[in-house]
Amino acid sequence: MSKITFIGAGSTVFAKNILGDCMFVPALAGFEFALYDIDAERLRDSENMLNNLKENYKVNITVKAYLNRREALTGAKYLINAIQVGGYKPSTVIDFEIPKKYGLRQTIGDTVGIGGIFRSLRTIPVLFDFAKDIEEVCPDALFLNYTNPMATLTGAMLRYTNVKTVGLCHSVQVCTKDLFDSLGMDHEGIEEKIAGINHMAWLLEVKRDGQDLYPEIKRLAKEKQKTKHHDMVRFELMDKFGYYITESSEHNAEYHPYFIKHKYPNLVDQFNIPLDEYPRRCEEQISNWESMREEMVNNSQLTHTRSHEYGSRIIEAMETNVPFKFAGNVLNTGGLISNLPTKACVEVPCVVDRSGIMPTYVGDLPEQLAALNRTNINTQLLTIEAAVTRKREHIYQAAMLDPHTNAELSMDDIIRMCDDLIEAHGEWLPDFTGKVNQYV
Repeated sequence: MSKITFIGAGSTVFAKNILGDCMFVPALAGFEFALYDIDAERLRDSENMLNNLKENYKVNITVKAYLNRREALTGAKYLINAIQVGGYKPSTVIDFEIPKKYGLRQTIGDTVGIGGIFRSLRTIPVLFDFAKDIEEVCPDALFLNYTNPMATLTGAMLRYTNVKTVGLCHSVQVCTKDLFDSLGMDHEGIEEKIAGINHMAWLLEVKRDGQDLYPEIKRLAKEKQKTKHHDMVRFELMDKFGYYITESSEHNAEYHPYFIKHKYPNLVDQFNIPLDEYPRRCEEQISNWESMREEMVNNSQLTHTRSHEYGSRIIEAMETNVPFKFAGNVLNTGGLISNLPTKACVEVPCVVDRSGIMPTYVGDLPEQLAALNRTNINTQLLTIEAAVTRKREHIYQAAMLDPHTNAELSMDDIIRMCDDLIEAHGEWLPDFTGKVNQYV
């Protein structure tokens, strides 16, 4: 029996999206959907939910929950990763509250910035532990990584393990449609080209019947900027740098040094920036879970509509040999984006079929876009360096290179803040005393 293993299956809503999608793939008939999580209660919830879907749609698959990771991985053909190391409490709260004491404010804190750095440092060692098992019990499996920080985690897996890995997000497939909806433009029949890095990929071309639609997009965006709306940061970046960016304004407010600045507090209101947005969302999800749980977990009539997530379509393409094009996070090997570092993890158009995942060559980005990407890549590469070498100075350097952090704090305060974060995270982090990781 072939097997798809979902790691972090206690994320019931996301497990429904990805494995629910897989239930609509006829080529997966007879597969086992293996669920693994360290939280036994949430694992049971997801198992019950998926069994309800299975029975409701009469799908020929087996759903099986595992508390033993190695058993869950053994013999798997596809692996889906959706873990969050340290959870909202204590780790995300720590990531926000300690920087706040230094005057450093964040919105999401899961990609770069000080929150992204420490989320990476908690997660990369766990993924390396997964990799040891994967290399032994399912060495040919494809690892579909959905966990943030996408670029650092995917890059670390690809550079330091033998696990076949691709990083998947959902910002690319909704980017242009959401932009057009926001501006009241018709999205049908458009052609687009998107590339860059995760959460900072660029809408390089957008056309209909060969006609460039950017002039009209920019005209309407300038009008919309005259009143408050939810996407003001991205519209401002497009105005100043020429291109629209894939991930939301609340994310991009903290990827750049221009928007959250204690010296210019008016910018937060001017660009409608939701500080502490991720903790607010977490609290809301926690408070809503009990009512959602009854509706989702114990509902024998539960339904599902195939989502826009890439996971099931990649698996379907590999099982059927019918090609599928998607935006994947892969190493910039050979210079897929030729003016970004080859060690970087880039987000580029990819094609997948039975022969595997084939990234496409993009060439040079417009130089100003590559320059913005590099500012985030610098921190990503130093964060991976810190995780692999266990040298504390690389944590400091990663933070000192982060555009938002270094625009707000002195080097001494950045070092003190990192030390405070290391101490507060305690056993959620490895010992940063220079012990080199086995994968070096």
